[in-house]
Amino acid sequence: MLVCLSLSANAANTNICAGGADWTDDLTPITAADWNAARAAHLIERAGFGETPNAIAELAKRDPADLVRELTVPQSVDNSQAQPFDESGAWEEGLDPFPPSRPAVTDLAKEKGEALGVKVKPSGNRRLQPVVNRFFYWLRASKLETERLGYWWAHRMLTTQRPLEEKMALFWHGHFATSEDKVRDYRKMLKQVQLFQEKGLGDFRTLLIGVAQDPAMLAYLDAGVNVKGAPNENFAREIMELFTMGVGNYAESDIREGARAFTGWNFKGTKFVINDAEHDAGEKSFLGQKGNFDGVGVIDIILKQPATADFVATKIYRFFVRDDISPQMGKKLGAVLRDNNYQLAPLLNAIFLSRDFYSDASCGGHIKSPVELLVSTYKKLGLRSVPGVPDFHETTTALGQTLFWPPTVAGWAQGRSWITPGLLIERGNFARDVVFPDIGFIPPDRYPGGVYQILSVSEKTSQGIDITTATAPDDKDLTSMSNMNADRDEDFNTRYASYRGWQEALERVKPLPRHTAQLNLTRMVRDSKALLKTPQDVVGFFVARMFIVAPSPQTQERLAAFLESQLGTNDIAAAQSYMEESLRMLMHALLSLPEYQLG
Repeated sequence: MLVCLSLSANAANTNICAGGADWTDDLTPITAADWNAARAAHLIERAGFGETPNAIAELAKRDPADLVRELTVPQSVDNSQAQPFDESGAWEEGLDPFPPSRPAVTDLAKEKGEALGVKVKPSGNRRLQPVVNRFFYWLRASKLETERLGYWWAHRMLTTQRPLEEKMALFWHGHFATSEDKVRDYRKMLKQVQLFQEKGLGDFRTLLIGVAQDPAMLAYLDAGVNVKGAPNENFAREIMELFTMGVGNYAESDIREGARAFTGWNFKGTKFVINDAEHDAGEKSFLGQKGNFDGVGVIDIILKQPATADFVATKIYRFFVRDDISPQMGKKLGAVLRDNNYQLAPLLNAIFLSRDFYSDASCGGHIKSPVELLVSTYKKLGLRSVPGVPDFHETTTALGQTLFWPPTVAGWAQGRSWITPGLLIERGNFARDVVFPDIGFIPPDRYPGGVYQILSVSEKTSQGIDITTATAPDDKDLTSMSNMNADRDEDFNTRYASYRGWQEALERVKPLPRHTAQLNLTRMVRDSKALLKTPQDVVGFFVARMFIVAPSPQTQERLAAFLESQLGTNDIAAAQSYMEESLRMLMHALLSLPEYQLG
C-alpha cells in the first residue's frame, strides 16, 4: 500500500465524470442530451452506493428526469427482497425502565426489593448479585444486538432496489444523531432507523415530529427529566441549533420557552407517551409568538422561520454534492424546500438534475465516509452480501464512523475529517482485508472487549477457585484495584456481574455470519466485454469499474508494470490459470490509492 501511495504522489487526478466549470451553481436541469454513463455513475454514487458497470450501462439508457424521479419517490420500485431485522429475542419484560447506571440499579433494588424484574435475595451472600448480573447482561446484549443491527442495515444498503432511501436514512442518522452508548436499547435504535427509512424522503415536518416523539431521541436528550417546573433544555436547544435553524437564529429565551412546550413528552418502552401531569400548559413566548404551545406547535413555528428551510437544504446539499456552497445557492435551495411545503423529493430532484450537480466543482470531490467506502466497494465488486470478514463494525470504527454510535449529538464531521495519514493507511488495510481475508480472524461479537478477563475468570472458576479470588484484578491494574475496593461491598461483585453479563449475552444474541468476500477477479477479467490483452488493459478495466476519479496515466502505467512483474508476462491470456493472486495484489494497490477515497 505504501508503494501505491508513492506512485500517486504529485500525480494529477483525472476526473472521469465531470460536466463543466460553467455549470457551477447553475440549477438548470440537464437534458437527455447531456446524459451519459459517466454522469449515471456519478448520480448513483451520490444518491446511492455506486453500481457495477452493467448496472450503470442500463442507467445510462434511462431518461435522467425519469431516473431521478424514481430515486426520490421510490414506492413503485419492488424492494420485497429487503428483509426485516432478525431479532435475537434478547429483550425480556422487566428490563424497562432501564436504569442509567449500576449504582442506580442497586439503589433501586435496595429501596424496592427488586429491579429489572429480579427480586433481591432474602438472605445469604451477595443479595443483590442477580440484579447486578441482570443489569450487565442487558448492557452487553443490547450492544451486541446493535452491532447486528448495523450489519443488517449495511446489507440493506448493499442490496436495496431503492438506494436513495437508504442513503437518505444514513444522512438523517448523522443529522438526528443518537447513540446506543446512552440509549442502551437496540429496539429504540431499530425503530429510529426504520423511521428514517420510511419517512426520510417524505416531508420534513412529518419526519421532524417523528424524531421529536422518537423514544431513542427522547432517551438520548433526557426527556425523562423535562417536566413542568423544571424543564430540561437539551432537546429544545438541539432542535434549533442542529436540526432546523442553526446558531444565531434564536435567543436563549426561546430555548427556555421551547423546553416548556416539550415537557411531559416521554416514552414507555418503544412507545411515545405524553404525561399530562408533567406538561406545562401555560402560555409561552417563542420566536416572537405567544400561545399555549406544545411541542408540535413549537415545531410549526420553527418551520415558518426563513432560516429553517435554508439550513436544512444547505446541509442536504453538503452531504450529497459538495462542502462549499454559497449563501445564494443555499437560499435558492431553501426556497425550493419552502415553496414545496417541506416536501423533500422536489428539493432532491432539483439537486440531482441540476447542472451544478454534474459540474467540475461537484464531480469527484466527495470524500467517501467509512460506511460509504465499505458498501460501495462491496457493491462495485459485485458482492451480494456484506462479508463477515473483515468485521463491518470494527472496520468502520477504525475508520472513524460506527453506525448507531455517532460521537456527539452533532453527528459526524464529514468531509476532510475522514482523511488523515493514519486513516488513509487504515483504508488500505480494509482493502487488504477484503482481498486477503485474515485466516486468524477472531469474531469480536463472540470474543468481545475484555475477553481475556472473561476467559481468565472462566478458567479459574472451572478449577474450583471461588468467585472473589477469580475476579481479583492484577496488582498492576490500578483501575481494577479501584473496582476491587468497591467490590468489598458484600451485596454484589461487579467484576463477576460483568463476566456473567457477557456470558449470558453471548448465549442469547445470535452470532453474525462470518463468510469472506466471494471474489473471483480472474473471472471478471476473463468475462469482460472488452478483450483484455495486456496489464494496461486490466488496470484500465478495474479503474473504470471501481473509480469515479481515475488515477493519473503515470500511476496506472506503474501499476500495470507492477502487475506484469507479478505475472511474469504481459500476455494476460497466458497468465489466466494463475493470475488470481496477482490480480488481488493489484486490487489492494488500487483501492489503497487516495483517488479511490473520492466519489
